[in-house]
Amino acid sequence: MGAGCGIELIEMNLPMVPTLPMAPSGPGGGLSPGEITAMQAEVRELAAERRAVILAHNYQVPEVQDVAHYVGDSLGLSRRAAAADGETIVFCGVHFMAETASILCPEKTVLIPDLDAGCSLAASIDAEQLAAWRAEYPEGVVVMYVNTTAEVKALTDYCCTSANAVDVVRHIYETHGDDTEILFGPDMWLGAYVEKELGRRMHVWDGECHVHAGIRPADIEATRAAHPGADFLIHPECGCTTSVMEYVAAGDISAQGVHMLSTGGMLKYAEDAERSGSTRDVVVATEVGMLHPLQMAAPDIEFIPANAEASCVYMKMITLPKLRDALREMKYEVRVPEEIAVRARVPIDRMVALG
Repeated sequence: MGAGCGIELIEMNLPMVPTLPMAPSGPGGGLSPGEITAMQAEVRELAAERRAVILAHNYQVPEVQDVAHYVGDSLGLSRRAAAADGETIVFCGVHFMAETASILCPEKTVLIPDLDAGCSLAASIDAEQLAAWRAEYPEGVVVMYVNTTAEVKALTDYCCTSANAVDVVRHIYETHGDDTEILFGPDMWLGAYVEKELGRRMHVWDGECHVHAGIRPADIEATRAAHPGADFLIHPECGCTTSVMEYVAAGDISAQGVHMLSTGGMLKYAEDAERSGSTRDVVVATEVGMLHPLQMAAPDIEFIPANAEASCVYMKMITLPKLRDALREMKYEVRVPEEIAVRARVPIDRMVALG
């Protein structure tokens, strides 16, 4: 896996991660527009009664995003969780995100509307595997994408997101020395992107997000051919990231309008485009839930998915009825044991501090 990426990949008996379908759920999950509006009002009332803050990831279904107090990427959500008022945080995302909120806010009740909302990328490395990898490089600095379990974070030196991975690794070289060995994981495509940006080799774990890995160069070529004047936004987790960077470097793809961005970066792009009055079409290579906040930010731009089937089944497990029920019954609490949370908070705080 990852041939031609120019990175060292570490394979250590990875657990089997199922090949998951990328089938988008229907709008509203079968609810009528009137039922959605009524349930959203009920959710808002329950949140006020419970003194709860609702945080939602950009990949959530639109009706959940629209009722959240804050919608954002992993870094933005981590910051909001750390600064959240109230007594309860309801995390509309996947399980490791709720764990992160629990680590940052141990005094609060953290709920997730569906405990089975996991993450294929987080499942690609566990604490035992990371401990064995660290033992191979005892002087190495471990940088783990925030898409990991609390147990993995507890063995990590720095966390990062797609928004700040380059800055985090650059900081380590600047503070620890140019010859520092860095163990980067678990996303190999994000690792390839960081290496390309900094011109440095790292030890990179062989993991990936099943949704982003499913967005292939052929998808990009076909969609861009159908929209030749469109800008192109690509998430660094995509399996086609390295190919696109190589095409740009070789001159096979014009660098004009090509942007490697986190979901937070994509939203800023849309906000800037709206302010400038741009109406240029935009092809977006990431999970299709991102199209909703982009369209809300820039209504006059057509945002086109590079792969319309790139929908995360885990993210889509969180529905409006499940959110309502979690608030109504105060159920599905996520709490990280203190001995793990204390150690896991160190790399998370470093990530948040670096921005």
